[in-house]
Amino acid sequence: MSTDKQQTIQRGPVVAIMGHIDHGKSTLLSYIRKSNRPLDEAGGITQHISAYEVEHETKEGKKYSLTFLDTPGHEAFSGIRVRGAKVANVAVLVVSAEDGVKPQTLEALKAITDSHTPYIVAITKIDKPEANIEKTKQSLAENGIYIEGYGGDVPCVSVSAKTGEGVSELLDLIVLSFELAFESEGISGNSTLPAEGVIIESHRDPRKGLAATCVITDGSIKTGDFVASGTSAAPVRIMENYQGKPIKSAEYRSPVIIIGWDELPKIGDTFKTFKNRDEAREYADKNRKTPPKPAVIENSGFSLPLIVKADTSSSLEAVTAQIQKLAKENIVPKIISSGIGPVSENDIRVALVPPKALVVGFNVATDAPAKSLAQRSQVEIFNFDIIYKLTEWLDTLLVERTPKVETDESKGIAKILKIFSKVKDRQILGGRVEKGVIALGSQVKIIRRDGVLGTGRVRELQEQKNKTGEVGEGREFGALIEAKIEIAPGDRIESFITVQK
Repeated sequence: MSTDKQQTIQRGPVVAIMGHIDHGKSTLLSYIRKSNRPLDEAGGITQHISAYEVEHETKEGKKYSLTFLDTPGHEAFSGIRVRGAKVANVAVLVVSAEDGVKPQTLEALKAITDSHTPYIVAITKIDKPEANIEKTKQSLAENGIYIEGYGGDVPCVSVSAKTGEGVSELLDLIVLSFELAFESEGISGNSTLPAEGVIIESHRDPRKGLAATCVITDGSIKTGDFVASGTSAAPVRIMENYQGKPIKSAEYRSPVIIIGWDELPKIGDTFKTFKNRDEAREYADKNRKTPPKPAVIENSGFSLPLIVKADTSSSLEAVTAQIQKLAKENIVPKIISSGIGPVSENDIRVALVPPKALVVGFNVATDAPAKSLAQRSQVEIFNFDIIYKLTEWLDTLLVERTPKVETDESKGIAKILKIFSKVKDRQILGGRVEKGVIALGSQVKIIRRDGVLGTGRVRELQEQKNKTGEVGEGREFGALIEAKIEIAPGDRIESFITVQK
Protein backbone atom coordinates (compact mmCIF):
# COMPACT_ATOMS: atom_id res chain seq x y z
CA MET A 1 0.00 0.00 0.00
CA SER A 2 1.30 3.47 -0.79
CA THR A 3 2.29 5.61 2.16
CA ASP A 4 2.02 8.88 0.27
CA LYS A 5 -0.09 11.14 2.52
CA GLN A 6 -1.59 12.86 -0.49
CA GLN A 7 -2.93 9.51 -1.70
CA THR A 8 -4.28 8.38 1.68
CA ILE A 9 -7.57 10.00 2.68
CA GLN A 10 -9.76 9.71 5.77
CA ARG A 11 -12.93 7.76 5.14
CA GLY A 12 -16.21 9.22 6.30
CA PRO A 13 -18.03 6.77 8.59
CA VAL A 14 -20.43 4.09 7.46
CA VAL A 15 -23.32 4.29 9.94
CA ALA A 16 -25.85 1.53 10.65
CA ILE A 17 -29.25 2.66 11.94
CA MET A 18 -30.62 -0.25 13.98
CA GLY A 19 -33.43 -1.02 16.41
CA HIS A 20 -36.91 -2.43 16.97
CA ILE A 21 -39.61 -2.29 14.34
CA ASP A 22 -41.62 0.98 14.21
CA HIS A 23 -39.25 2.88 16.51
CA GLY A 24 -38.65 5.57 13.89
CA LYS A 25 -35.41 4.48 12.17
CA SER A 26 -36.49 5.25 8.60
CA THR A 27 -38.31 8.45 9.61
CA LEU A 28 -35.18 9.69 11.35
CA LEU A 29 -33.10 8.87 8.30
CA SER A 30 -35.59 10.64 6.05
CA TYR A 31 -35.14 13.79 8.15
CA ILE A 32 -31.36 13.45 8.09
CA ARG A 33 -31.55 13.17 4.30
CA LYS A 34 -33.84 16.26 4.31
CA SER A 35 -36.26 14.20 2.24
CA ASN A 36 -40.01 14.72 2.36
CA ARG A 37 -40.65 11.74 0.11
CA PRO A 38 -42.90 9.13 1.71
CA LEU A 39 -41.23 5.86 2.66
CA ASP A 40 -41.41 3.47 -0.29
CA GLU A 41 -41.45 0.41 1.92
CA ALA A 42 -44.78 -1.37 2.32
CA GLY A 43 -46.53 -0.38 5.52
CA GLY A 44 -43.73 2.09 6.29
CA ILE A 45 -41.58 -0.84 7.40
CA THR A 46 -38.01 -1.21 6.17
CA GLN A 47 -37.66 -4.70 4.68
CA HIS A 48 -34.37 -4.25 2.86
CA ILE A 49 -31.04 -2.79 3.82
CA SER A 50 -30.82 0.63 2.21
CA ALA A 51 -27.72 2.81 1.82
CA TYR A 52 -27.65 6.60 1.59
CA GLU A 53 -25.01 9.33 1.59
CA VAL A 54 -25.45 12.50 3.65
CA GLU A 55 -23.22 15.56 3.88
CA HIS A 56 -22.74 16.97 7.39
CA GLU A 57 -20.72 19.89 8.71
CA THR A 58 -19.76 19.76 12.39
CA LYS A 59 -19.75 22.70 14.79
CA GLU A 60 -16.00 22.96 14.18
CA GLY A 61 -16.61 23.39 10.46
CA LYS A 62 -15.37 19.96 9.40
CA LYS A 63 -17.27 18.42 6.49
CA TYR A 64 -18.03 14.72 6.35
CA SER A 65 -19.84 12.55 3.90
CA LEU A 66 -21.68 9.99 6.01
CA THR A 67 -22.93 6.71 4.56
CA PHE A 68 -26.06 5.50 6.34
CA LEU A 69 -27.40 1.94 6.33
CA ASP A 70 -31.08 1.64 7.23
CA THR A 71 -31.70 -1.89 8.55
CA PRO A 72 -35.05 -3.61 9.16
CA GLY A 73 -36.32 -4.00 12.71
CA HIS A 74 -38.54 -7.04 12.24
CA GLU A 75 -37.15 -10.22 13.81
CA ALA A 76 -37.20 -11.94 10.42
CA PHE A 77 -34.40 -9.69 9.16
CA SER A 78 -31.78 -10.49 11.79
CA GLY A 79 -29.33 -11.58 9.08
CA ILE A 80 -29.55 -8.17 7.42
CA ARG A 81 -28.95 -6.40 10.74
CA VAL A 82 -25.85 -8.49 11.39
CA ARG A 83 -24.43 -7.56 7.97
CA GLY A 84 -25.23 -3.91 8.59
CA ALA A 85 -23.36 -3.94 11.90
CA LYS A 86 -20.35 -5.75 10.42
CA VAL A 87 -19.84 -3.24 7.60
CA ALA A 88 -20.46 -0.12 9.73
CA ASN A 89 -17.87 2.02 11.51
CA VAL A 90 -20.50 3.45 13.87
CA ALA A 91 -23.97 2.18 14.83
CA VAL A 92 -26.99 4.10 16.08
CA LEU A 93 -29.30 2.07 18.32
CA VAL A 94 -32.74 3.63 17.97
CA VAL A 95 -35.15 3.31 20.93
CA SER A 96 -38.62 4.86 21.00
CA ALA A 97 -39.41 7.21 23.90
CA GLU A 98 -42.93 5.74 23.84
CA ASP A 99 -42.03 2.05 24.09
CA GLY A 100 -38.54 1.71 25.54
CA VAL A 101 -36.43 -1.39 24.94
CA LYS A 102 -38.11 -4.15 22.90
CA PRO A 103 -36.99 -7.64 21.74
CA GLN A 104 -35.47 -6.47 18.45
CA THR A 105 -33.69 -3.66 20.31
CA LEU A 106 -31.73 -6.31 22.19
CA GLU A 107 -31.21 -8.38 19.05
CA ALA A 108 -29.83 -5.31 17.26
CA LEU A 109 -27.60 -4.57 20.26
CA LYS A 110 -26.19 -8.10 20.12
CA ALA A 111 -25.34 -7.66 16.43
CA ILE A 112 -23.58 -4.38 17.28
CA THR A 113 -21.60 -5.72 20.24
CA ASP A 114 -20.67 -8.97 18.45
CA SER A 115 -19.15 -6.90 15.64
CA HIS A 116 -17.34 -4.62 18.17
CA THR A 117 -18.84 -1.54 16.53
CA PRO A 118 -18.91 1.68 18.60
CA TYR A 119 -22.49 2.84 19.02
CA ILE A 120 -24.74 5.67 20.10
CA VAL A 121 -28.24 5.43 21.54
CA ALA A 122 -30.84 7.69 19.89
CA ILE A 123 -34.08 8.07 21.83
CA THR A 124 -36.69 8.88 19.18
CA LYS A 125 -40.28 10.12 19.05
CA ILE A 126 -39.71 12.60 21.88
CA ASP A 127 -42.39 14.85 20.36
CA LYS A 128 -45.10 12.21 20.92
CA PRO A 129 -47.67 12.71 23.75
CA GLU A 130 -46.75 9.36 25.34
CA ALA A 131 -42.99 10.02 25.20
CA ASN A 132 -41.12 9.52 28.49
CA ILE A 133 -37.38 10.03 28.10
CA GLU A 134 -36.45 9.24 31.71
CA LYS A 135 -38.50 6.04 31.71
CA THR A 136 -36.80 5.03 28.45
CA LYS A 137 -33.36 5.62 29.98
CA GLN A 138 -34.38 3.43 32.93
CA SER A 139 -35.56 0.76 30.47
CA LEU A 140 -32.15 0.90 28.81
CA ALA A 141 -30.35 0.43 32.15
CA GLU A 142 -32.66 -2.42 33.15
CA ASN A 143 -31.64 -4.22 29.95
CA GLY A 144 -27.91 -3.72 30.43
CA ILE A 145 -27.52 -0.70 28.14
CA TYR A 146 -25.68 1.80 30.34
CA ILE A 147 -25.69 5.26 28.80
CA GLU A 148 -23.80 8.31 30.01
CA GLY A 149 -25.34 9.59 33.24
CA TYR A 150 -26.85 6.18 33.98
CA GLY A 151 -23.77 4.27 35.06
CA GLY A 152 -22.16 3.84 31.64
CA ASP A 153 -20.23 5.50 28.84
CA VAL A 154 -22.53 4.91 25.85
CA PRO A 155 -23.36 8.29 24.25
CA CYS A 156 -27.08 9.06 24.13
CA VAL A 157 -29.12 11.79 22.47
CA SER A 158 -32.87 12.44 22.35
CA VAL A 159 -34.20 13.29 18.90
CA SER A 160 -37.38 14.13 17.04
CA ALA A 161 -37.61 13.27 13.36
CA LYS A 162 -40.63 15.58 13.19
CA THR A 163 -39.10 18.80 14.57
CA GLY A 164 -35.42 17.97 14.02
CA GLU A 165 -34.58 18.44 17.68
CA GLY A 166 -31.34 16.68 18.59
CA VAL A 167 -30.56 15.51 15.03
CA SER A 168 -27.55 17.81 14.55
CA GLU A 169 -26.21 16.70 17.94
CA LEU A 170 -26.64 13.07 16.88
CA LEU A 171 -24.64 13.65 13.68
CA ASP A 172 -21.89 15.37 15.67
CA LEU A 173 -21.75 12.38 18.04
CA ILE A 174 -21.49 10.02 15.06
CA VAL A 175 -18.53 12.00 13.71
CA LEU A 176 -16.90 12.16 17.16
CA SER A 177 -17.27 8.40 17.65
CA PHE A 178 -15.75 7.86 14.23
CA GLU A 179 -12.85 10.25 14.89
CA LEU A 180 -12.04 8.46 18.14
CA ALA A 181 -12.05 5.13 16.30
CA PHE A 182 -9.94 6.69 13.54
CA GLU A 183 -7.32 7.87 16.03
CA SER A 184 -7.19 4.57 17.93
CA GLU A 185 -7.56 2.13 15.04
CA GLY A 186 -6.21 4.08 12.10
CA ILE A 187 -9.31 3.67 9.91
CA SER A 188 -8.23 4.94 6.51
CA GLY A 189 -8.34 4.02 2.88
CA ASN A 190 -6.24 4.37 -0.23
CA SER A 191 -8.00 5.70 -3.32
CA THR A 192 -5.27 4.30 -5.61
CA LEU A 193 -6.03 0.69 -4.69
CA PRO A 194 -8.61 -1.48 -6.51
CA ALA A 195 -11.87 -1.29 -4.57
CA GLU A 196 -12.99 -3.98 -2.19
CA GLY A 197 -16.00 -4.09 0.09
CA VAL A 198 -19.15 -5.93 1.11
CA ILE A 199 -22.28 -6.98 -0.77
CA ILE A 200 -25.19 -5.75 1.35
CA GLU A 201 -28.03 -6.51 -1.08
CA SER A 202 -28.67 -8.22 -4.40
CA HIS A 203 -31.70 -8.47 -6.65
CA ARG A 204 -32.89 -9.05 -10.20
CA ASP A 205 -33.77 -5.80 -11.98
CA PRO A 206 -36.49 -6.68 -14.53
CA ARG A 207 -35.04 -4.22 -17.07
CA LYS A 208 -31.31 -4.19 -16.38
CA GLY A 209 -30.46 -7.63 -15.02
CA LEU A 210 -28.72 -8.86 -11.87
CA ALA A 211 -27.77 -6.04 -9.52
CA ALA A 212 -25.93 -5.79 -6.19
CA THR A 213 -25.64 -2.97 -3.68
CA CYS A 214 -22.05 -2.76 -2.45
CA VAL A 215 -20.34 -0.68 0.22
CA ILE A 216 -16.72 0.07 -0.66
CA THR A 217 -14.46 -0.38 2.36
CA ASP A 218 -11.18 0.49 0.64
CA GLY A 219 -9.86 1.69 -2.70
CA SER A 220 -11.79 3.00 -5.67
CA ILE A 221 -13.67 1.62 -8.66
CA LYS A 222 -14.47 2.97 -12.13
CA THR A 223 -16.33 1.89 -15.22
CA GLY A 224 -14.20 -0.47 -17.28
CA ASP A 225 -13.08 -2.42 -14.20
CA PHE A 226 -14.29 -5.93 -13.34
CA VAL A 227 -15.60 -7.16 -10.00
CA ALA A 228 -15.99 -10.60 -8.45
CA SER A 229 -17.67 -11.82 -5.30
CA GLY A 230 -17.87 -15.46 -4.30
CA THR A 231 -18.59 -17.32 -7.54
CA SER A 232 -20.11 -14.26 -9.25
CA ALA A 233 -18.43 -11.76 -11.54
CA ALA A 234 -19.43 -8.64 -13.47
CA PRO A 235 -17.94 -6.04 -15.81
CA VAL A 236 -18.40 -2.55 -14.39
CA ARG A 237 -20.38 -1.12 -17.28
CA ILE A 238 -23.43 0.10 -15.35
CA MET A 239 -22.74 1.60 -11.93
CA GLU A 240 -25.18 3.77 -9.99
CA ASN A 241 -25.10 5.77 -6.77
CA TYR A 242 -27.61 5.32 -3.96
CA GLN A 243 -30.09 7.56 -5.83
CA GLY A 244 -29.99 5.27 -8.88
CA LYS A 245 -28.07 7.82 -10.96
CA PRO A 246 -25.31 6.59 -13.29
CA ILE A 247 -21.75 7.25 -12.06
CA LYS A 248 -18.38 6.55 -13.64
CA SER A 249 -16.31 6.13 -10.45
CA ALA A 250 -16.60 5.78 -6.68
CA GLU A 251 -14.21 5.75 -3.76
CA TYR A 252 -14.12 3.89 -0.51
CA ARG A 253 -16.98 4.44 1.99
CA SER A 254 -19.44 4.92 -0.89
CA PRO A 255 -22.49 2.73 -1.49
CA VAL A 256 -22.78 1.78 -5.16
CA ILE A 257 -25.05 -0.41 -7.24
CA ILE A 258 -23.27 -2.60 -9.80
CA ILE A 259 -25.43 -4.16 -12.53
CA GLY A 260 -24.59 -7.01 -14.89
CA TRP A 261 -23.49 -9.94 -12.71
CA ASP A 262 -23.42 -13.39 -14.25
CA GLU A 263 -25.15 -14.76 -11.13
CA LEU A 264 -26.53 -13.11 -8.02
CA PRO A 265 -23.72 -12.49 -5.53
CA LYS A 266 -24.36 -13.68 -2.01
CA ILE A 267 -25.25 -10.99 0.49
CA GLY A 268 -22.63 -10.60 3.19
CA ASP A 269 -19.80 -11.73 0.89
CA THR A 270 -16.84 -9.49 0.11
CA PHE A 271 -16.10 -8.27 -3.40
CA LYS A 272 -12.83 -7.37 -5.11
CA THR A 273 -12.04 -5.27 -8.17
CA PHE A 274 -9.83 -6.37 -11.06
CA LYS A 275 -8.49 -4.68 -14.17
CA ASN A 276 -9.50 -7.42 -16.59
CA ARG A 277 -12.19 -10.06 -17.04
CA ASP A 278 -9.83 -13.05 -16.81
CA GLU A 279 -8.58 -12.07 -13.35
CA ALA A 280 -12.13 -11.57 -12.08
CA ARG A 281 -13.28 -14.88 -13.54
CA GLU A 282 -10.25 -16.70 -12.12
CA TYR A 283 -11.05 -15.32 -8.66
CA ALA A 284 -14.69 -16.43 -8.96
CA ASP A 285 -13.75 -19.89 -10.26
CA LYS A 286 -11.46 -20.47 -7.28
CA ASN A 287 -14.43 -19.87 -5.00
CA ARG A 288 -16.66 -22.26 -6.89
CA LYS A 289 -17.57 -25.28 -4.79
CA THR A 290 -20.26 -27.93 -4.94
CA PRO A 291 -23.31 -26.23 -3.44
CA PRO A 292 -24.51 -27.84 -0.22
CA LYS A 293 -27.65 -29.91 -0.41
CA PRO A 294 -30.63 -28.15 1.13
CA ALA A 295 -31.55 -29.31 4.59
CA VAL A 296 -34.46 -31.75 4.66
CA ILE A 297 -36.87 -31.40 7.55
CA GLU A 298 -37.69 -34.86 8.80
CA ASN A 299 -41.28 -35.11 9.92
CA SER A 300 -43.60 -38.04 10.39
CA GLY A 301 -46.63 -35.98 9.48
CA PHE A 302 -47.53 -34.06 6.32
CA SER A 303 -45.83 -31.26 4.41
CA LEU A 304 -47.23 -28.19 2.67
CA PRO A 305 -45.14 -27.69 -0.50
CA LEU A 306 -44.29 -24.07 -1.31
CA ILE A 307 -42.60 -22.19 -4.13
CA VAL A 308 -41.18 -18.90 -2.82
CA LYS A 309 -40.14 -15.89 -4.92
CA ALA A 310 -38.78 -12.63 -3.50
CA ASP A 311 -37.42 -9.36 -4.83
CA THR A 312 -33.98 -9.52 -3.20
CA SER A 313 -31.61 -12.06 -1.72
CA SER A 314 -32.03 -10.66 1.79
CA SER A 315 -35.81 -10.78 1.51
CA LEU A 316 -35.64 -14.41 0.35
CA GLU A 317 -33.31 -15.22 3.24
CA ALA A 318 -35.68 -13.63 5.77
CA VAL A 319 -38.84 -15.16 4.31
CA THR A 320 -37.26 -18.63 4.16
CA ALA A 321 -36.12 -18.38 7.79
CA GLN A 322 -39.58 -17.32 8.94
CA ILE A 323 -41.32 -20.07 6.99
CA GLN A 324 -39.09 -22.72 8.54
CA LYS A 325 -39.99 -21.47 12.03
CA LEU A 326 -43.67 -22.23 11.38
CA ALA A 327 -43.26 -26.03 11.30
CA LYS A 328 -45.91 -27.82 13.37
CA GLU A 329 -45.88 -31.23 15.02
CA ASN A 330 -47.93 -32.89 12.27
CA ILE A 331 -47.32 -30.62 9.30
CA VAL A 332 -44.33 -28.64 8.00
CA PRO A 333 -44.03 -26.00 5.28
CA LYS A 334 -41.60 -27.40 2.69
CA ILE A 335 -39.95 -25.03 0.20
CA ILE A 336 -39.48 -27.09 -2.96
CA SER A 337 -38.26 -24.16 -5.08
CA SER A 338 -37.20 -20.56 -4.46
CA GLY A 339 -35.65 -17.69 -6.34
CA ILE A 340 -35.31 -13.97 -7.01
CA GLY A 341 -37.61 -12.09 -9.38
CA PRO A 342 -41.26 -12.21 -10.45
CA VAL A 343 -43.39 -15.35 -10.37
CA SER A 344 -42.78 -16.98 -13.76
CA GLU A 345 -44.44 -19.60 -15.93
CA ASN A 346 -41.71 -22.04 -14.90
CA ASP A 347 -42.65 -21.56 -11.22
CA ILE A 348 -46.23 -22.57 -12.05
CA ARG A 349 -45.00 -25.66 -13.91
CA VAL A 350 -42.97 -26.67 -10.86
CA ALA A 351 -46.07 -26.15 -8.71
CA LEU A 352 -48.00 -28.62 -10.87
CA VAL A 353 -45.76 -31.52 -9.86
CA PRO A 354 -47.74 -33.65 -7.37
CA PRO A 355 -48.55 -32.80 -4.70
CA LYS A 356 -49.69 -29.42 -6.02
CA ALA A 357 -47.73 -26.60 -4.37
CA LEU A 358 -48.73 -23.08 -3.37
CA VAL A 359 -46.80 -20.17 -4.89
CA VAL A 360 -45.81 -17.38 -2.48
CA GLY A 361 -44.45 -14.06 -3.75
CA PHE A 362 -42.85 -11.41 -1.55
CA ASN A 363 -42.56 -7.93 -3.06
CA VAL A 364 -42.75 -9.38 -6.57
CA ALA A 365 -45.25 -9.35 -9.42
CA THR A 366 -46.58 -12.30 -11.41
CA ASP A 367 -45.86 -12.17 -15.14
CA ALA A 368 -48.72 -12.60 -17.62
CA PRO A 369 -47.86 -16.14 -18.87
CA ALA A 370 -47.64 -17.31 -15.24
CA LYS A 371 -51.04 -15.83 -14.41
CA SER A 372 -52.60 -17.48 -17.44
CA LEU A 373 -51.14 -20.91 -16.69
CA ALA A 374 -52.02 -20.64 -12.99
CA GLN A 375 -55.65 -19.88 -13.82
CA ARG A 376 -55.89 -22.80 -16.27
CA SER A 377 -54.16 -25.19 -13.86
CA GLN A 378 -55.87 -23.90 -10.68
CA VAL A 379 -52.54 -23.16 -9.00
CA GLU A 380 -52.92 -20.66 -6.17
CA ILE A 381 -50.58 -17.64 -6.03
CA PHE A 382 -50.35 -15.53 -2.87
CA ASN A 383 -48.54 -12.18 -2.91
CA PHE A 384 -47.37 -10.17 0.12
CA ASP A 385 -45.40 -7.00 0.73
CA ILE A 386 -45.16 -7.14 4.54
CA ILE A 387 -43.44 -10.13 6.08
CA TYR A 388 -45.55 -10.47 9.22
CA LYS A 389 -48.70 -10.63 7.08
CA LEU A 390 -47.13 -13.48 5.12
CA THR A 391 -46.23 -15.41 8.27
CA GLU A 392 -49.66 -14.83 9.86
CA TRP A 393 -51.38 -16.13 6.72
CA LEU A 394 -49.14 -19.19 6.48
CA ASP A 395 -49.42 -20.00 10.18
CA THR A 396 -53.22 -19.94 9.93
CA LEU A 397 -53.13 -22.05 6.76
CA LEU A 398 -50.91 -24.69 8.40
CA VAL A 399 -53.34 -24.96 11.33
CA GLU A 400 -56.25 -25.37 8.92
CA ARG A 401 -54.45 -28.04 6.90
CA THR A 402 -53.01 -29.98 9.81
CA PRO A 403 -54.26 -33.55 9.35
CA LYS A 404 -56.48 -34.85 12.12
CA VAL A 405 -54.91 -37.67 14.11
CA GLU A 406 -57.04 -40.25 15.91
CA THR A 407 -55.97 -41.05 19.45
CA ASP A 408 -57.41 -43.20 22.23
CA GLU A 409 -58.37 -41.35 25.38
CA SER A 410 -58.58 -43.49 28.53
CA LYS A 411 -61.72 -43.17 30.64
CA GLY A 412 -61.14 -45.87 33.26
CA ILE A 413 -59.23 -49.05 34.23
CA ALA A 414 -60.62 -52.09 36.09
CA LYS A 415 -59.03 -55.31 37.34
CA ILE A 416 -60.84 -58.59 36.57
CA LEU A 417 -61.43 -60.59 39.77
CA LYS A 418 -63.50 -63.56 38.54
CA ILE A 419 -64.91 -65.15 35.36
CA PHE A 420 -68.44 -66.53 35.82
CA SER A 421 -69.22 -67.90 32.36
CA LYS A 422 -68.30 -67.73 28.67
CA VAL A 423 -70.57 -68.41 25.68
CA LYS A 424 -68.88 -67.85 22.31
CA ASP A 425 -67.62 -64.27 22.43
CA ARG A 426 -69.73 -63.20 25.44
CA GLN A 427 -68.14 -63.39 28.91
CA ILE A 428 -69.72 -62.65 32.27
CA LEU A 429 -67.18 -61.48 34.81
CA GLY A 430 -66.65 -59.55 38.01
CA GLY A 431 -64.11 -56.79 38.66
CA ARG A 432 -63.10 -53.68 40.59
CA VAL A 433 -62.57 -50.18 39.09
CA GLU A 434 -59.03 -48.96 39.87
CA LYS A 435 -59.17 -45.62 38.08
CA GLY A 436 -61.82 -43.46 36.39
CA VAL A 437 -65.10 -45.10 35.40
CA ILE A 438 -66.31 -48.12 33.41
CA ALA A 439 -69.42 -47.19 31.42
CA LEU A 440 -72.15 -49.26 29.78
CA GLY A 441 -71.59 -49.56 26.02
CA SER A 442 -67.98 -48.39 26.19
CA GLN A 443 -65.12 -49.94 24.23
CA VAL A 444 -62.45 -51.60 26.34
CA LYS A 445 -58.89 -52.76 25.75
CA ILE A 446 -58.02 -56.16 27.25
CA ILE A 447 -54.63 -55.91 28.95
CA ARG A 448 -52.49 -58.77 30.26
CA ARG A 449 -49.06 -58.05 31.82
CA ASP A 450 -48.95 -54.56 30.23
CA GLY A 451 -49.70 -55.94 26.76
CA VAL A 452 -52.94 -55.22 24.88
CA LEU A 453 -54.46 -58.52 23.68
CA GLY A 454 -57.41 -57.02 21.86
CA THR A 455 -60.60 -55.02 22.36
CA GLY A 456 -64.18 -55.64 23.43
CA ARG A 457 -67.36 -53.80 24.43
CA VAL A 458 -69.36 -53.60 27.68
CA ARG A 459 -72.84 -54.92 26.79
CA GLU A 460 -74.30 -55.14 30.31
CA LEU A 461 -73.20 -53.58 33.60
CA GLN A 462 -74.37 -54.17 37.19
CA GLU A 463 -73.41 -52.91 40.62
CA GLN A 464 -74.71 -54.88 43.64
CA LYS A 465 -76.92 -56.86 41.19
CA ASN A 466 -78.60 -53.66 39.99
CA LYS A 467 -78.25 -52.49 36.40
CA THR A 468 -76.28 -49.25 36.08
CA GLY A 469 -74.88 -46.89 33.44
CA GLU A 470 -71.39 -46.66 34.95
CA VAL A 471 -69.30 -47.74 37.90
CA GLY A 472 -66.84 -45.39 39.59
CA GLU A 473 -63.39 -45.80 41.09
CA GLY A 474 -63.02 -48.27 43.99
CA ARG A 475 -66.31 -50.06 43.31
CA GLU A 476 -66.92 -53.67 42.32
CA PHE A 477 -69.18 -54.63 39.43
CA GLY A 478 -70.48 -57.42 37.25
CA ALA A 479 -70.37 -57.11 33.47
CA LEU A 480 -71.10 -58.84 30.21
CA ILE A 481 -68.15 -58.20 27.89
CA GLU A 482 -68.35 -59.00 24.20
CA ALA A 483 -64.86 -59.86 22.94
CA LYS A 484 -63.10 -62.43 20.79
CA ILE A 485 -60.25 -62.57 23.33
CA GLU A 486 -60.71 -64.89 26.31
CA ILE A 487 -60.43 -62.81 29.46
CA ALA A 488 -58.81 -64.30 32.59
CA PRO A 489 -58.72 -63.29 36.27
CA GLY A 490 -55.90 -60.79 36.85
CA ASP A 491 -56.39 -59.17 33.45
CA ARG A 492 -57.33 -55.52 33.25
CA ILE A 493 -59.80 -53.78 30.99
CA GLU A 494 -59.33 -50.14 29.98
CA SER A 495 -62.38 -48.15 28.89
CA PHE A 496 -61.52 -45.65 26.15
CA ILE A 497 -62.93 -43.33 23.50
CA THR A 498 -61.33 -42.46 20.16
CA VAL A 499 -60.94 -38.72 19.53
CA GLN A 500 -59.50 -36.63 16.68
CA LYS A 501 -56.84 -34.05 17.44
